[in-house]
Amino acid sequence: MPFPSSPRVPSGPRRRSLLASAAGVALLAGCSGSPDSASAGPSAAARARARAAADSEALAARYDAVIAAHPGLAGRLGPLREETVRHAAAFAGPGTASPTASRPAASASASPSVSARAAGPPEDASPAVPADEEGALTALVTAERQLAERRTAALLDVPGELARLLSSVAAAGAAHVYLLTEGDR
Repeated sequence: MPFPSSPRVPSGPRRRSLLASAAGVALLAGCSGSPDSASAGPSAAARARARAAADSEALAARYDAVIAAHPGLAGRLGPLREETVRHAAAFAGPGTASPTASRPAASASASPSVSARAAGPPEDASPAVPADEEGALTALVTAERQLAERRTAALLDVPGELARLLSSVAAAGAAHVYLLTEGDR
């Protein structure tokens, strides 16, 4: 037995039509920005890229400090530190060498890079490292988690390719958190 049709016939456009129109308008508006938005876009993206590179360098300096204070963790933290250095290089762009990349992991804590200092602790201080290994790992977990959250939040403010890079590196940061907390259980 067929269901009777609704006695009320909607007047005007349907909900799907309105949603499709709104999506189209948003797409067109995004493609045809004003000259002011075009000139502000690249500089905002460049600033976001530079900040992300500095954040990765500061995180690598934190890894360096923990490895220097707790050499027994070097085997576990070394690969995560190296990945963080690669993230800094990816944000810096092709052909740009990161100052953090050339330092070995165990000796780098004494002199973090200039950009890492600008984003992190004061110039004359290296990142503070707790005396116990568990506390040092907890500090790294906190730093990784906060940075991943900041990068995830920044996704809405950057253009496509940089957003993809930020999301990928934020996901890697979340994986680092897992490896630092759950990985050895």
